Amino acid sequence: MLKSLSLSVVSAAAVLALTGAPAAPSAPAAATAARTRSAAADPLGPGPFHRRLDPLAGTWKATKYNYLLGGDGKPVVSRDITVKTRWIAKTGGRFLEEEAEGVLGGHPYYRLGILGFSTIDRRYEWTTFDSVTPTAMTYRGPALAEIGNVLSLPGTFTDPGVLGPEYAGKTIPMRTVITIRSDDRHTFDLYFTPPGRPERLVDRVVYTRKTK
Repeated sequence: MLKSLSLSVVSAAAVLALTGAPAAPSAPAAATAARTRSAAADPLGPGPFHRRLDPLAGTWKATKYNYLLGGDGKPVVSRDITVKTRWIAKTGGRFLEEEAEGVLGGHPYYRLGILGFSTIDRRYEWTTFDSVTPTAMTYRGPALAEIGNVLSLPGTFTDPGVLGPEYAGKTIPMRTVITIRSDDRHTFDLYFTPPGRPERLVDRVVYTRKTK
């Protein structure tokens, strides 16, 4: 009996050696599976639309083109801005925090932004606070059924006069367009639409991932 059992064990070991034991899932595959299980267990938790924002996390060199500070259609350009973007763990990974610091137009520049996806409204939401604008800038996108590389998020703000004295105090439609070009490059474009005038690009930021 003992001899028969030993032979069975040896035979099983030989079969496994020839065919290969089932491989453990790779780390990325395991992480994706874990997120899928988490989303199924909590439909209001982070899901695929949050994961589409993963390429935005990291440390970036930002080149900023601001057309409001420039003249004759030429922007003021800053290549001295560093951006650090991270998922906020204490929100359950629901929101990205972007913190930018550098110099714009010869003056210190700072911006804090919060980007997330509302699983209730099925939309991306983006709010910023900076050292130039005297108000929070909030954008809420349309309800989405599919995940894409381009996020168009509209909003409005009260103009303090940046578009000219004739617009001071008026509500101005605005729109931020986030284009995820790759894991190492993306852009944020800001558009304003003054009353009675066409939409115009007022600010563009090109993000290039820092490798060092």
